[in-house]
Amino acid sequence: MTDTSPDLPAPGKSSKSLLPDHDRRQALRRKRMRRDKMSRWGITAAGYGVVLALATIFIYLFYEVAPILRGAAVTPQDSYTIPDTGAQTVQLLLDRYEELGIQYTDRGEAVFFNANTGVESQRFAMPVPAGARVTSFGSAETISNTAAFGFSNGEAIVARHDFQITFPNDIRRINPQMTYPLGEAPIVIDEQGSALRLIAVENMQRGAGGTAVAAVTEDGRLLLANITTRTNLLSGAVQVNRSVNTLPAVPGRAQKLLLDKSLDNLFVLDDRGQVHYYDISTPAQARLVQSVDVGGGSRVTAAEFLVGAVSIVFGTEQGELSQWFLVRDAQNQYGLEEVRQFNSHGAAITSIAPEYTRKGFVVVDAAGQLGIHYATSARTLFLESVAERPLQQVAISQINTGLLWLNDQGQVVSADLWNEHPQLSWDALWNKVWYEGRADPEYIWQSSSGSDEFESKFSLMPLTVGTLKAAFYAMLFAMPLAIAGAIYTAYFMTPKLRGVVKPSIEIMEALPTVILGFLAGLWLAPFVEDHLPAIFSFFVLMPLMMLLFAYVWGRLPGAIRNRVPDGWEAALMVPLILLFGTVCIQLSPWVEIWFFDGSMRQWFTDIGITYDQRNALIVGIAMGFAVIPTIFSIAEDAVFTVPRHLTQGSLALGATRWQTVMGVVLPTASPGIFSAVMMGFGRAVGETMIVLMATGNSPVVNFNIFEGMRTLSANIAVELPETAVGSSHFRVLFLAALVLLALTFVVNTIAEIIRQRLRQRYSNL
Repeated sequence: MTDTSPDLPAPGKSSKSLLPDHDRRQALRRKRMRRDKMSRWGITAAGYGVVLALATIFIYLFYEVAPILRGAAVTPQDSYTIPDTGAQTVQLLLDRYEELGIQYTDRGEAVFFNANTGVESQRFAMPVPAGARVTSFGSAETISNTAAFGFSNGEAIVARHDFQITFPNDIRRINPQMTYPLGEAPIVIDEQGSALRLIAVENMQRGAGGTAVAAVTEDGRLLLANITTRTNLLSGAVQVNRSVNTLPAVPGRAQKLLLDKSLDNLFVLDDRGQVHYYDISTPAQARLVQSVDVGGGSRVTAAEFLVGAVSIVFGTEQGELSQWFLVRDAQNQYGLEEVRQFNSHGAAITSIAPEYTRKGFVVVDAAGQLGIHYATSARTLFLESVAERPLQQVAISQINTGLLWLNDQGQVVSADLWNEHPQLSWDALWNKVWYEGRADPEYIWQSSSGSDEFESKFSLMPLTVGTLKAAFYAMLFAMPLAIAGAIYTAYFMTPKLRGVVKPSIEIMEALPTVILGFLAGLWLAPFVEDHLPAIFSFFVLMPLMMLLFAYVWGRLPGAIRNRVPDGWEAALMVPLILLFGTVCIQLSPWVEIWFFDGSMRQWFTDIGITYDQRNALIVGIAMGFAVIPTIFSIAEDAVFTVPRHLTQGSLALGATRWQTVMGVVLPTASPGIFSAVMMGFGRAVGETMIVLMATGNSPVVNFNIFEGMRTLSANIAVELPETAVGSSHFRVLFLAALVLLALTFVVNTIAEIIRQRLRQRYSNL
C-alpha cells in the first residue's frame, strides 16, 4: 500500500522539497510571533503582578499606619449658659459617658448639668460650718474625683463625686452622688483658726491609706495634715485621726499647691514664677529641697499634674507651656528639671485639664484658644481659636472623646474630640525620649504595664538595632563558612563528593526554623554558657588547626599525598575537626579553673561585660545555620558556572589553582556571590522564630555579642496577637512591619544595582 502523506517527499525528489513553501513559512512565522507575543505579555504581566503585589503590601501597611500622622480634631456641638452664673467656677468636669458636666463653684457647691443642653440635673452644697465661708478649693488627681474646700475658720471638707448607673427599661440613667470620705463634719486643719487661703488634697497610695491635705493660711503658714479614718463595724461610726505639721515657710507668696500621689513631695508655686519643692516623706521632718524658676521670668498662671502625679505642666502669662518632673542626680538627690516645652499659645494660660489615662492635656488661654498637647511625644496636636472671648475653664472626658470649655461670660461649649494616637511622633519613635522616672533621655520599647497611668514607650530604635544586630552576627558566622565552602565545593572538590555535600547542605534549608530556635534556646544557650572556653576555642583555634593541617599536608611526601584522590582532602578534616572539638569541650572546665577563677561568665561580669544566656552569639550560630544553605547554594552555582575556558586559560598561563580562584573565578562569580550574600542578609533580617526563641527578647540598644536583643519581626510576632485592633500599639506594630519591608526593599535594591555593576565590570572576562 502506497503512503501518500504530504509530509514525505516523493521518490526521486531533491531535499529542497522538504522545506515548507512560502505560505507555510509565513504561517509558521506568524505562529511563532503569536507565541512570542503571548510569552512577552505573560512575562510582562507576571512582572507587573509582582510589582503590584509589593505595592499593595506597601499601600495596606501605610493605610494602617497613616492615622498616626493625623493630629487632633475638635468639632463644636452645642453652646449654652453655665447653670450657676452667680458664682465663680473653680473647676469644670465632664463624666465618662459625656452626658453630665460638673461645675464646682466658689460658694462650696457642686452643680451637675446636662452636658449637651446645660439643664441643671442636681446640686449638692458642701457642709460649710456656721459662720464660715469658702476661701479655697483644691482637687486631687482628676481620676480620683476628689476635691477639698477650705474655710475661713481653718477647717476643710473633703468631697468625692460619683455616679450611680442604672438601666430602667434598658435605658442608661446616670445618677450623680456626693460622698464625704472623711465624714460630713469639717476637719480642723489649722488649730489657730486662720482662713485657709490655698488648699490641696491627695489620697494616700501606701501604708494604711488615707488622705493628705496641704494648706496655706491667711497669715502665710504652710500646713500638712495626714488624715486616716476607721469605721466601727458594729455601729458604723467613723473615727477620724489626724496629725498636722507646720512646714518650713514658703519663700514668697504662694499661689498654688500640688501634692503628688506618693505623698513624698509637695510643690508650692508662688507669684514670681518660682516653684518650691518640699520633701515631705517624713512630715515631722519636712524640708525645703529646691526653689526653681519654671516661668522663665514670667508669672505662672496655671499648673497641673499629668495623670500619675509625676510630671507637672506649667503655663505662663506669656502662653508658654513646659513639662517638669523630679530627676535623681549622681548623689541620689532629686531635683525638679524641665523636660520639654510645647508650642506657645501667645496668651496667658488660664486652665489645664489633664487626660485621665494618658500623658496628654488640654489647655485654654485668655485669647480664646484651645490647645491639645501630649507630653511623651512632645506633640501639639491642635492649637486654634475656638472663642472670641477669654476662656476660663476646660474639661475632657475620661475616654478622651468629648470636651467642654467655659468663657468669661459663663458660656459653655460642648465639642466632640478625635485624638486617637497622640503619643506617637517621629521624635518619640526614632529619637531619645525623656520618660518619667528616668535620669536621661533614652531609647525604650515598653508597650504595656500594670498601672493605668503608664507612659507608653514606643521607640523603634531598639527593635531596629536588634534586627541589624541579629543579622550582623548571623552573617558574620555564615558568610565565611558558606562562601568558602561554596568555592571549595565548586572548584576543588571531586564531583562524586560534591554530589553528596551540595544536596546535603541545600536540604538544611528545609529544616523548620522553629526547630533551630528550639534547639538554640533550650540546648545551645545552656551549653555555650557552660563551655565558654570551648566555644572561643572553636572560633579562634579551629581555623588555626585547619591551616596547620593544610601546611603539614603540603609538606608530606608525594607518595603519601597521592594515596588520597584529588578533591577528597576535605574528608580527612572531618575526624580531625570532631577530635579537636571533643578535646576543647573536655578541657573547657579546666581552662575556666586555670584562667578565669572557675567561671568565665563571672569573669565577664567582673570586668563589666554583661552576659545573658540567650544572646547575640547564640542567635548568630543558630541563625547562621539557617542562612548558610541560602548563601552556599547561590554562591556555589555562581562559582561552578564560571566558564571553563577562563580557568583553563589561567592555568595554562602558569597560574596556580588558588591564583586562578583569586584572579579569575572570584571576580567572574562576584555578582552571584554578592547576590547570595544579600539573599542571606534578607533572610536573616526577616527571621522570626529563631530570634524569638533564642534572644531573650530584651529591647536594648547595643552590639554586645553577649547580650540579647529584640528584632522587628519577633516583636510583631509576640505583641500583635495581644494588642487591640486600631490602637496606637497596633498601628506601631504595622509601622514596624513597614520599616522591615522598606529595609529589605532598600537593601535588595542597592544589592541589585551593585550586582549589575559588577556584572558589567567583569563581563569582558
